[in-house]
Amino acid sequence: MIAYEVVADVEQAVDGRYMRYMRETHIPEVLATGCFQGAIFARSSPGRYRTSYLARTQADLDRYLEMHTAAMRADFAAHF
Repeated sequence: MIAYEVVADVEQAVDGRYMRYMRETHIPEVLATGCFQGAIFARSSPGRYRTSYLARTQADLDRYLEMHTAAMRADFAAHF
């Protein structure tokens, strides 16, 4: 397994909205790409979150980075 980790520092004013978006929208959409086997979403401290996406192979991670990252980042930016 290869872990692709994303860390976010979130302002208190949007904390609840961020958590909902990640759990209900973003993480399911990332997993729907088929590039990852699973994900772990956790708060490491108040306002700081870590999402670990688990790819089976480097090729799966590379495929995600090449084909899906731009759209996922654009959608995230539209929400936050």
